[in-house]
Amino acid sequence: MARKKIPEELSVEELRKLLVEKRRGARKERLEHYRRTGRVVSVAPDLDFDSPQSAPVIDTASGTESSSEPAPVNPRRKFLDRLLLGVEILAVVGLVVIILNGVGLLRTLNNEVIAALNPVTPSPTPLVMAVVLPSGHTPPDAQGNTRPNEAEIPQHLLPMVQSLANIPVPTAAPDQAVRIQIPAINVDAPVVQGDGWEQLKKGVGQYIGSAPPGRDGNTVLSAHNDVYGEIFRYLDRLVPGDEIIIYTQQRQFVYIVDRTVLVEPTAVEVMAPTSSPTVTLISCYPYLVNDQRIVVFARLQN
Repeated sequence: MARKKIPEELSVEELRKLLVEKRRGARKERLEHYRRTGRVVSVAPDLDFDSPQSAPVIDTASGTESSSEPAPVNPRRKFLDRLLLGVEILAVVGLVVIILNGVGLLRTLNNEVIAALNPVTPSPTPLVMAVVLPSGHTPPDAQGNTRPNEAEIPQHLLPMVQSLANIPVPTAAPDQAVRIQIPAINVDAPVVQGDGWEQLKKGVGQYIGSAPPGRDGNTVLSAHNDVYGEIFRYLDRLVPGDEIIIYTQQRQFVYIVDRTVLVEPTAVEVMAPTSSPTVTLISCYPYLVNDQRIVVFARLQN
């Protein structure tokens, strides 16, 4: 029995044949495997590997094995993917909307907090609403009868005066004037809110919307001079430097008379708001004639 040669003892030709046989066997095994698994392969016809001129083995199965066909897309899976994408987009849009709303809400809340920490003092109702100065009335007759003097109101403005008479009286507050004293002319009288015909029967009336005592603005007070107590009969005797003391439920305020003027009943500009604490006293003039108004201005004592 011939001894099996080791690789070092083989000639080049023998090594080549051995290599060809080994490749052929491997190729047959692959083809058989592909047939069993149902794969379709294209093979070249067997060549004579013993011939030096033989072409190299063409193995198309290896290429088929490495390049797999793409798996078919499942329509249901495609639908679910699109649905999930839509949900994600909606979630992002919703998050953006929530963030924007949150920023707006935070800004509004900050503004409300600032407004609460720095309350704005409400400004009085503009006094240009007045058509004529308050306290106007006809001189009393022998029996003391009198009535509002509508003759001094421009005819085209009479409906406005009638509507202003229905302005509601504000509810009582601690900073409202409740009493007035003028030592120089012996005045000591209650102060009521409103200066209409009925209010001035009860005492000195404060124009609704004028400033509370002690605050920046014009505190406008009026009273009759020849009826219902003749409270402001002697306003013409006041001189600069005289005191006007106005009381609230909390404290008193002392004003110093600055000047006195005589004006027409339509000179409503004397009731205009002021930038500093001021009190303005108004009454008809002269006594028992009442075709003008006497106006006394006073400033808050420092």
